[in-house]
Amino acid sequence: MTKFPSAAATRIRPRPVGDPLPPCPPVPRPARRRQARVAKIAVLAAGAVAGIGLYAWLPSPHPSARGTGGAGTGLQVRVAGNELVSASGQRVVMRGVDRSGTEYECVQGHGIFDGPSGKTSVTAMRSRGINAVRVPLNEACWNGQSYVNPAYAGARYRAAIQAYVKLLNASGMVAILDLHWTDGAYAGNSSACSSADAVCQKPMPDAAQAVPFWRSVARTFAGNDAVIFDLFNEPYPEQADAGNQTEAWQCWRNGGNCPGIPYPAAGMQTLVNAVRSTGASNVIMLGGLAWSNDLTGWLSHQPADPDHNLAASWHSYNFNACNTKSCWTAQITPVIAKVPVIAGEIGENDCADTYIDPLTSWLNSKSTSYLAWAWDTDSNCATGPGLITSYTGSPTPYGAGYEADLHALAPTPASHRR
Repeated sequence: MTKFPSAAATRIRPRPVGDPLPPCPPVPRPARRRQARVAKIAVLAAGAVAGIGLYAWLPSPHPSARGTGGAGTGLQVRVAGNELVSASGQRVVMRGVDRSGTEYECVQGHGIFDGPSGKTSVTAMRSRGINAVRVPLNEACWNGQSYVNPAYAGARYRAAIQAYVKLLNASGMVAILDLHWTDGAYAGNSSACSSADAVCQKPMPDAAQAVPFWRSVARTFAGNDAVIFDLFNEPYPEQADAGNQTEAWQCWRNGGNCPGIPYPAAGMQTLVNAVRSTGASNVIMLGGLAWSNDLTGWLSHQPADPDHNLAASWHSYNFNACNTKSCWTAQITPVIAKVPVIAGEIGENDCADTYIDPLTSWLNSKSTSYLAWAWDTDSNCATGPGLITSYTGSPTPYGAGYEADLHALAPTPASHRR
């Protein structure tokens, strides 16, 4: 999901749902987030917590993590065929949440985290059975680019992320690090989102900064298999190319000078190479087109990986194009049959659970991992998928629905995935 930058000097933390849309003129913080979400939902429509007791049947965390960047007792994962497995070879199904804030707070000059990030806040998630947390990152903050307040960039930002990952791992959770906001001037989002700075979601990662970003992240967490790398939040190169799917998938894999994108893009193969060049063998997630909702060309354009440790990332909301069981069966099942699929974002924008109920049931039937957007209190589920009303874990109606879905889970048989 994309969060929009503030054009004003006020303390605004915009958090709309999903893909890149023009933000509204600056208004006080709560209204600004509401308007951005509404705009995003409208464009998608036109164009197209956790349950207590999960650890009773999920594989136990490996006793140690080998990584130097946030080492702890997180659940070590790797790819085996079309499944994620633990260090001992047991199938792993992640059920977790997205924890937003680290993609926008730093570049807006407000800090690094939006809300608490200490042990108490992590314990609240872990105590409810969450076994994976996806953390969105900003490449300009990680790389320490000049336009970011140095108090929230470079070594300080990296140290904060490392400390948070260490807390997550020490609590037995997998940390998924997601490249969310990147550089690259792109006028297709509207003039308000055409900045070359990493202040909004772009159609593809930029070669200039995304490659050094992933080399640095990979070096930091190499050897810690309780950390997964999500290479780019929500690609949408087809939107820049008048819907040309063939060229969009080529851009997705190979990058370069892609139609409609004025900056050199880093393709998924380039980013996989960047990670592997450091010696890091961590699981890598790759989202497809249409803000990671379209996986139809994923298998035919899958990058080469010497470590054979790739997973497909899929985002599914009620306002996406592929939002029915028939579409999931036609488009996502063939991918699940070949590689692990991780639904890195699921949710709905109506503060209910009428979409996620059948979705989680379907994903559970496929032994497929998923994470709900989002574990934060900003929206309070009033205008977007907010799971909680407080960082102690008190749920919104939407969050209560997600929690109930997970409470209903029974142990998954170790049979071959359907």
